[in-house]
Amino acid sequence: MAGSTHTVSNQPEPLTGYDVYGADRALVEAVQRHLDPALLDEAHGELSALGRSAGSAQLQEWGAQANEFPPRLRTHDRYGRRIDEVEFHPAWHRLLGKGVAAGLTSAWTRPGGHVRRAAAFLVWTQVEAGNGCPLSMTHAAVPALRTDPELAAEWEPRLTSTVYDRELRPAHLKAGVLFGMGMTEKQGGSDVRANTTAARPLAEAGAYELTGHKWFCSAPMSDGFLVLAQAPGGLTCFLVPRVLDDGTRNVFLIQRLKDKLGNRSNASAEVEFDGTWARRVGEEGRGVAAIIGMVAATRLDCVLGSAGLMRQAVAQAVHHCSYREAFGGRLVDKPLMRNVLADLALESEAATTLALRLAAAYDDGGEEERALLRIAVPAAKYWVTKRCAPVAVEAAECLGGNGYVEESGMPRLVRESPLNSIWEGAGNVQALDVLRALRREPRALDACLMEIGRSRGADHRLDAAAKNLLTELGDLEGVEGRARRLAERLALVLQGSLLVRFAPPEVADAFCAARLGGDGGAAFGTLPSTLDLAAVVERARPVE
Repeated sequence: MAGSTHTVSNQPEPLTGYDVYGADRALVEAVQRHLDPALLDEAHGELSALGRSAGSAQLQEWGAQANEFPPRLRTHDRYGRRIDEVEFHPAWHRLLGKGVAAGLTSAWTRPGGHVRRAAAFLVWTQVEAGNGCPLSMTHAAVPALRTDPELAAEWEPRLTSTVYDRELRPAHLKAGVLFGMGMTEKQGGSDVRANTTAARPLAEAGAYELTGHKWFCSAPMSDGFLVLAQAPGGLTCFLVPRVLDDGTRNVFLIQRLKDKLGNRSNASAEVEFDGTWARRVGEEGRGVAAIIGMVAATRLDCVLGSAGLMRQAVAQAVHHCSYREAFGGRLVDKPLMRNVLADLALESEAATTLALRLAAAYDDGGEEERALLRIAVPAAKYWVTKRCAPVAVEAAECLGGNGYVEESGMPRLVRESPLNSIWEGAGNVQALDVLRALRREPRALDACLMEIGRSRGADHRLDAAAKNLLTELGDLEGVEGRARRLAERLALVLQGSLLVRFAPPEVADAFCAARLGGDGGAAFGTLPSTLDLAAVVERARPVE
């Protein structure tokens, strides 16, 4: 029969036209758990609306376009005048505008704002992770600016606005602004105290002139940037506006855009300051103290972003295997594939559960919760972001050759997956930050142990892991060489504690067996066959 060779069969339809939020049972339950009941109806409505947008074919196409046509640098206009502008595909602006409108920069101004935003950020990452960078930095700039009440009063209403205004013009003429950040330099990397950018005081109170460079400056088309520079009194935090109040462009020379492995829709630049006007944030010599709030908030967003990427990878894998048939039945019903999918689902749910718990600590704001964040954020950032890449790769493999083809969307997830582990302090930095909290802030450890202790007696494997963790913590001699091991164990015990308390029994049982009890292998798909793996996979299936 003519054309019969072109009949397409046994190819699952694309995962589209669904509510990314409503189909994520672990996320919905976390929101219900951490939000005031009076806020739940409104929050579920907002998140479901965002989830339906995120799951639509239109927005999925925008995400693909933003990556297929990455940003381009224009250093000069047609007449040779320096303009230092970055051009983005229209899809980028559409996505960024929807992210701003969804409140992804306004957590600080509404009840339960951090939990609601965290859930939204996790959902939105699944559309396109690149525009999460400016959204994250704009959100995170608020605590840094609050170290200077005058600056906070001026800028916070703009930062927390739900209006996206892409035009480069004075901030006081805009209904909403976005912020970027520039800390690392060629010679220093994570060692920000090695910065060489110089800040010279000007006659105007609080004003300085910056001269130097930044090796990584993300989102260079933002309206303002928080940067570190050496003032007469030491390393200091500064606000660099892109456009000055009189409408002239500040000196912000974009030397080139980075050619990155992933995150290609987002511009990351090398920039030079040459007589650049800046406003001091906080006191001279207190730059790290001023910007640390921004760093902590962006690190939590790294956890959320990785949780979102893992969730999307798992959703795609489970969806594909639910409709793909091989060897006489659906892939999802094959014992070995079910084992792989369940193992991936455990990693995804554990990441989501821990991330939302930390967001809730921000909303609480109490002393104990702040102490918990001090140690749990770097531990979570270390572990969750490390798990993202192997999850994405294994999930792509569940689609077979289809998962290696760009049209599936899986290669973009794979390329994006290592990013959050590298940015905002790579693995070693996070592990050392856990040690720093242990040594300098005993209350942080107390808060963490109190959180873990809430599940005492619920699972013998968790109890044993918590006991082993205490033994590790009791011997800090020569601990730097095993800081990663300590951060990993801390994160795993925290995840186990939360899952035992809040997840269905089959999920908690499987996690404690494989992650804490040693009854699992190094690769995914090595869970004990005695577990209820079908229930774990069904829970992860992206169906409302």
